[in-house]
Amino acid sequence: MAQRIAGIAYLKVDGNQYPLRGNFTVTPSVIERAGLAGQDYIHGYSELPRVPSIEGDVSTVPGLSIEDFEAQVNVTVTAELANNSVYVLREGWCVSALAINARDGLVRIKWEGISCDEIM
Repeated sequence: MAQRIAGIAYLKVDGNQYPLRGNFTVTPSVIERAGLAGQDYIHGYSELPRVPSIEGDVSTVPGLSIEDFEAQVNVTVTAELANNSVYVLREGWCVSALAINARDGLVRIKWEGISCDEIM
């Protein structure tokens, strides 16, 4: 049976939907592990906290304000994916230094937050 696993997605910040263009990435992981090898064998691994994030390209449609994005702090960002997965980034902030791609009419925006939960 065929099933959709990629494609259509939606981006909302505090309930407001934005025109998602593409390159949508959700990074819900809160830990990062790295292997530790000695000169003789694998000794184990390290484990460090990781800041969860959601990012993607947004179309620069009329009325879209870059300044409004830069001012976003303590927001809730929701990612709804084609496979019916929903991720909620809480207590988020817009990572600044946004660059507008005038040729393609888009801006890449990234939010980081305290937690990112998968809603089943």
